[in-house]
Amino acid sequence: MSEITAHGEKKLVLAAGRAHPELARQIAQELGTELLPIDAYDFANGEIYVRSAESVRGTDAFVIQAHPAPLNNWLMEQLIMIDSLKRASAKRITVVSPFYPYARQDKKGRGREPISARLVADLYKTAGADRIMSVDLHTSQIQGFFDGPVDHLMAIPLLADYIRTRVSADNITVVSPDTGRVRVAEQWAERLGGAPLAFVHKSRDLTMPNQAVSKTVVGQIEGRTCVLIDDMIDTGGTISGAVQVLKNAGAKDVIIAATHAVFSGPAAQRLSESGAREVVVTDTLPIGADKMFPELTVLSIAPLIARAIREVFDDGSVTSLFDGNA
Repeated sequence: MSEITAHGEKKLVLAAGRAHPELARQIAQELGTELLPIDAYDFANGEIYVRSAESVRGTDAFVIQAHPAPLNNWLMEQLIMIDSLKRASAKRITVVSPFYPYARQDKKGRGREPISARLVADLYKTAGADRIMSVDLHTSQIQGFFDGPVDHLMAIPLLADYIRTRVSADNITVVSPDTGRVRVAEQWAERLGGAPLAFVHKSRDLTMPNQAVSKTVVGQIEGRTCVLIDDMIDTGGTISGAVQVLKNAGAKDVIIAATHAVFSGPAAQRLSESGAREVVVTDTLPIGADKMFPELTVLSIAPLIARAIREVFDDGSVTSLFDGNA
């Protein structure tokens, strides 16, 4: 029997949605390539049209999309991009969602609630995604919602290494905003040379979105610089309240560090008036000029995502980027 063998090399393609073009350009620059030309526009009734301007047959396609407000529009655009690439015969499609949509809805807190984070994973799979890449998921178990490989990237090294340049490591206390993120705080403490831990006790009304009350702090923070960590800052009310609790308990000063700057509504004003010495975030989401304030520092996540994309494309190890701890 005669056989025909194809001789060729793998081809990496970066396709980006319209939500955060600057991040996509930076990732492409880090990889030394260009973004796939894509025609994308909205019909008058809100329908989204997407078409690649070049062939993607047999390629290893990475679909980059941020998810700021209006999140549902950008999620739908990404799903349509995935479907378009699948129907254009891309060999493998990897979703790159630095800020995973609906990550906070990862479990049922009360009866009749949806698990929307799982629904998003199902939508990605149905659209044609083979793999997902995201940064600092709200909870690690979201990785199990997708029936395929999930690369969970961590921004802790990026954020912690920056903070080490801003304050002496021997006077830092890492503070979790609640008991649920103590495990993440432990990773921070290890990165900061074994810094002590503390956490803020807070209460939340499950019937009211974006509302939580910080009450007291557990741990030794008097006279120390507190690094208050979280995965995201939405309206800024909870984290600003935690700053006041720490200040009232005798903290020397407070640095806020978070991966995702959602910054809805009054967040920028609340953070600028919170009394925090500095607010350090990454650019997984676009931050407009109207959301900038003097205490804000924005670190680029593009080098980390680019290295992870390269490892996936080369069949390497994403875990190696995090000293084997990813």
